[in-house]
Amino acid sequence: MSRMIDRRAFLKGTGGMALALPVLDAMGAEVTAQSPKRFCALYTANGMALPKEEHGIAEWHWFPTATKNGEFVFSKSTEPLAPFRKQLSFMGGLHHPSGPKADPHTCSDMWLTGAPLHNPKPGTYNTVGLDQMIALHTKQYCRQPSLILSIDAGTGFLSRTGTISYSLEGRPIPAENSPRRIFDRLFKADRTSLKSEHERLQRRIKLVDAVVESAKSLDRELGKSDRERMDQYLTSLNEVESRLIASEKWIDIPLKKQDYSHLNLEATNEGEPAEFYRTMFDLIALAFDADITRSVAFMLNREDGMGISDTFPIKLGLGKTHHNLSHATDKEGQLNFAKYDRFLAEQVAHFFTRMNSYQDRTGTVLDNTIVLFGSGASTTHNPLNLPTMVAGGANMGLKHGAYWRKDGSRMSNMYLSILRSLGIEQESFADSTGTLTGSIFSKA
Repeated sequence: MSRMIDRRAFLKGTGGMALALPVLDAMGAEVTAQSPKRFCALYTANGMALPKEEHGIAEWHWFPTATKNGEFVFSKSTEPLAPFRKQLSFMGGLHHPSGPKADPHTCSDMWLTGAPLHNPKPGTYNTVGLDQMIALHTKQYCRQPSLILSIDAGTGFLSRTGTISYSLEGRPIPAENSPRRIFDRLFKADRTSLKSEHERLQRRIKLVDAVVESAKSLDRELGKSDRERMDQYLTSLNEVESRLIASEKWIDIPLKKQDYSHLNLEATNEGEPAEFYRTMFDLIALAFDADITRSVAFMLNREDGMGISDTFPIKLGLGKTHHNLSHATDKEGQLNFAKYDRFLAEQVAHFFTRMNSYQDRTGTVLDNTIVLFGSGASTTHNPLNLPTMVAGGANMGLKHGAYWRKDGSRMSNMYLSILRSLGIEQESFADSTGTLTGSIFSKA
């Protein structure tokens, strides 16, 4: 007769460290019937194409056309997402109240944070991002607290950041952009032995601790700009340390067996754009399927012509850079801008297909993941009516197939609704005034 394991069971490690067991069949149907609740944020810079009426190309407007029966008609920009109609919704009229008061190039910085313009603490610029608030509540269940990706690695610089993820202290967290490095970090299995891996991780953690202490001592002698650089460096070290500690806790638990044969780990952001994006999306889908992390942020493009992705429209035969197209006032420029939106929709559709191909204990991975896709501006640096799409989350009560719009709605209210749907009972988030009532969120 098999023994039932208590769902609160722990593995005891050296030094008194305890690790909660992953969900096992031996814990019983009440526990194993539960599926992970995940979040993924996908950001594109420079807004979306919202051509004016005189352009005569209304069918390329990023937002869909509402119909009388409460459904909508996809535009040509988002047509590739049509197979997922019942798994996604468009959200209109959203904005961050701080957006119109800020430099328009900071919209990517504040997209997941709301970024109040007053400093919540002396010397800080931003506040915690939604993805990191979620990671704070989900990291105990998975190997990595979060996965932070971008088209360009690192953090970039103030108002032209290369990341959309901000720590609990409001500091930018470095992003990764190499499929090979991401794969090695998440899935690499060629370990010499568990003992040597434990020792290697401990050495790296001690090294990080030593560097942090040295940096704190040095900080007293630095000027303001140097201190800001050191803050970013310390944030990077803290992120490395948290990943190392998480890895060590899970080292004795084998990864789920998966097929990696479709991955092109040699893809780079300097090669074919679709190949790079699809590889990155495949890695996210695999990480979710293996429950390696439950919080992901992926910056697809950077603001103001920064980074290599600004040249992607040229590679795709659309004539000009992404930032240049976003400022186009003529019909041809707006049409090419919209065609790039369609290209991005094709990549997101590939991501949804992958997530639907992986099964959780209840539903698909997409059914148990809330995906947020959008931009920090509507078009030409306009911080109102932010293009926003929410997908997945059917097992968290989201009701899709709608084009919801209420002008003047706060993004932070939607973020609070997302937190509640994930089972995170926050009273507020950023400058929220409540949840997004009467929307796609059943728990709003």
